Amino acid sequence: MILEKIQKLCEAKGIAIAKLEKEAKIGNGTISRWDNSSPTVANLKKVADYFGVTIEELLGEKEAV
Repeated sequence: MILEKIQKLCEAKGIAIAKLEKEAKIGNGTISRWDNSSPTVANLKKVADYFGVTIEELLGEKEAV
């Protein structure tokens, strides 16, 4: 769910998840693993800040895209 939302945001911005990880200073391959594990709040905040959305939007509680 979170991974799908991030993939849509990346597609809308025309970037790969790997670029997002590098620019947001998140470990290589970390976001891809969020399909099977929970992200830290700190990493969620980095992704939300990068895209200019809230953590709630990333979690699907509000519409982000």
